[in-house]
Amino acid sequence: MTPRAARRAPSEERRVRRADLLAAAAGVLLVAAAAVVGTLIQRTTGNLRVNWPPLYASWFPHVGPGTPAALTVAVLVIAYGPPLAARLPWRSLVLTGWLAAMAWTWSLALIDGFQTGIARRLTTEYEYLTVIRRFDRLGPALRDFTHHILLHHGPDSWPAHVAGHPPAAVLTFVGLDRIGLGGGAWAGIWCLTLGTSAAAAALIALRALTDEPTARRAAPFLALAPAAVWVGTSADGYFAAVAAWALALLALAATRSVRAPAPAALAAGLLFGLTCYLSYGLTLIALIAAAILLMSRTLRPLPLFLAGAAAVAAGFTLAGFNWWEGYRLLVERYYQGAAAVRPYTYWIWGNLACTVLITGLATVAGLRHALAAAPPALRRLRHAPPGTAADRLVLLTLAALAALLAADLSGMSKAETERIWLPFAVWLLPAAALLPAARQRHWLTAQAALALVVNHLLYTGW
Repeated sequence: MTPRAARRAPSEERRVRRADLLAAAAGVLLVAAAAVVGTLIQRTTGNLRVNWPPLYASWFPHVGPGTPAALTVAVLVIAYGPPLAARLPWRSLVLTGWLAAMAWTWSLALIDGFQTGIARRLTTEYEYLTVIRRFDRLGPALRDFTHHILLHHGPDSWPAHVAGHPPAAVLTFVGLDRIGLGGGAWAGIWCLTLGTSAAAAALIALRALTDEPTARRAAPFLALAPAAVWVGTSADGYFAAVAAWALALLALAATRSVRAPAPAALAAGLLFGLTCYLSYGLTLIALIAAAILLMSRTLRPLPLFLAGAAAVAAGFTLAGFNWWEGYRLLVERYYQGAAAVRPYTYWIWGNLACTVLITGLATVAGLRHALAAAPPALRRLRHAPPGTAADRLVLLTLAALAALLAADLSGMSKAETERIWLPFAVWLLPAAALLPAARQRHWLTAQAALALVVNHLLYTGW
């Protein structure tokens, strides 16, 4: 390195650090503005229908049995996460990442205690477990499913979350009940355990699409995500994992980094089909799937992927559920409830403040790098080989951001996006791998601090 280059290097590092801190500060200001403006609107008109804008939460400072565990997990991941991620054997890293995410999510959930934080979350009047007995006769229940979406059916109308999703969501909990794992505790454990596996799926996809060093840099951020506050326990955390595994299998099939790419493509399609029957809005995951095929420069997995998705759709259709009719009625039901009064002009940017809270300031800074690198990265992706590992991570991040923004603009995500957008957040978190390695522990500390503050000061609705 020449003397001039040596002098220029520290200056460039300071510029990057300053820009990252400014991006994080912008994220803080967005959340603060959403909180202040939202509180004024809620106190004046009451039409936001949330107690602590922009989150569906209430002010409730508290500690609980999970507090020491959460602090311990945070310290361990911050101190040992980066070096372990760099040197563990790959398979051990994937398993460790999942276990760390699980420990982090369990400990955060247990801050509210086992009953309040896990066992009762999915037993409220809005949730799936309240209607399990109505599925004793599965065929008639599916054929009649759309007839109970609208509110004018009175007591026979589905609760909000059952009406707001295709039947695969409630059928998951019906299935658990049928095999002897009924009740809120098992439902919570299911969602938390499966939901945290999204970290492992994302690692596998990142290694296939970018390279192993990039995946290793992302691993601690996937394990210590602020989103864990809502993954434990929300059914949307489970939805996020199903979508993540669909994309991970597609990535393996498209890059042919698995011994049997054809079965992987078919399995990816089956899981994507299931994703679409878990949540209407998660059809937008197709944007990330398209980015995976674009990066891999192949359509080879597409026929089997589509065949798998079509098989799921055919199964539900033959059973009597019409997805399109369900979605049409959902839109009507949506505006029979709080969405009729929740102002689009607030939530279109208030939702983005929720995204800052579930992905953290490290992701905000990582997104700054992704957006800055996007124009040259997109130009390089037109050539062969398709750009660098960083270029491919940028494209993956942009695809996830595009899916999230499409959901935002649709107007069908006014509030509660801290849980609804978990499946998109999974693919924004790896943007932190674009941050300078020397600052990794600082950003991990910021991630952990955000989750701990939110979970200890607020009682979240999910």
